Amino acid sequence: MTIMAKDRQREREIVKASAVGIGGNLLLVAFKLAVGFASNSIAIVLDAVNNATDVMSSVVTIVGTKLAGRRPDRHHPFGYGRIEYLTSVVIAAIILAAGIVSLRESVVKIMHPAETSYSAVTIGVIVAAIVVKVALGLYFRRAGRATRSEALVASGIDSDYDAVLSAGTLVVAFAQNVFDVNIDGAVGLIISLVVIKAGVEVLRDAVSPLIGDREDEGLVSRIEAYVTSFDGVRGAYDLILDNFGPNEVVGSLHIEVDDDMTARQIHLLTRRMAEGLYDKFGFVATIGVYASNTTGEFAPMRAALQQIADEHPAVLQVHGFFVDEEAKTVYFDLVIQFKVDPEAVRDQVVGAMEKRYPGWRFDVVIDADYED
Repeated sequence: MTIMAKDRQREREIVKASAVGIGGNLLLVAFKLAVGFASNSIAIVLDAVNNATDVMSSVVTIVGTKLAGRRPDRHHPFGYGRIEYLTSVVIAAIILAAGIVSLRESVVKIMHPAETSYSAVTIGVIVAAIVVKVALGLYFRRAGRATRSEALVASGIDSDYDAVLSAGTLVVAFAQNVFDVNIDGAVGLIISLVVIKAGVEVLRDAVSPLIGDREDEGLVSRIEAYVTSFDGVRGAYDLILDNFGPNEVVGSLHIEVDDDMTARQIHLLTRRMAEGLYDKFGFVATIGVYASNTTGEFAPMRAALQQIADEHPAVLQVHGFFVDEEAKTVYFDLVIQFKVDPEAVRDQVVGAMEKRYPGWRFDVVIDADYED
């Protein structure tokens, strides 16, 4: 199956899942509004409003997926995949708006309580709503993981919260029918706060990939293991993956090879490696090369550098070590922790090396701790 065919299939699956969500939630809205007004229960009415926002969320998911599926063009050469993350932001805003409105109505209900009543039919509808919401939550999460759709995963999380909130209305009915105590407004308040919490969490998860997530440790390890499995590769470093949407990832990394490798050998090696990275991990890779000294003449210098780095708490790794003997210049990279002054750490390491090897110049590239 071609890449475009896979993208179209993914789009169809997301739209199908969203359509199922729209149908299921519309039925719940109709039933809950009827029951809520019949029983004069603000908790059930607010639950129905929350389900109405779920319908809007599914509509937004469909629109966002369609827009994200547009082909790259001159103005957006990496495509429109990040629109899917913006879709999740919109869903989060809808959830937050519903929670804030519900909070206001619940406070009014607490200050001015009204008589409520819950029949067996009402309770039966609530139980049915809980079952439907649990089923929708499972369906959305599975579809979201299968299609790598953050919007569907967010809808699944929202459905789980809805099931819990509907269960809250059972507590209201139990308190009213058994103890003749009206806690409708109080439960509505709790529902509102939980909805707001869900909105904040969905917003956080949606914004995170737009800002730039830290790469998963397991994925990084698998990529590095694959790269170093090629003959002639001594190490893999500086892996960076830039996400332009669930299906559009661009990455870069450095490999270390012997300094007597020819340009032809390096070309063939990096070409095969880039093709394998795309086939196995789904990203387009730009591969840089570090030349490693083939003789052991400068092994003591490298060992001294490693010792200095190991003794500095802010230095996580040293790589890319190469000595230009004619220019009396030593090249290497330092991976330095966040929350420290990287230039100061570099100067400390360079100062220590200059004391041991006067007359040599040390050219250092500072790398951030991008990966686990």
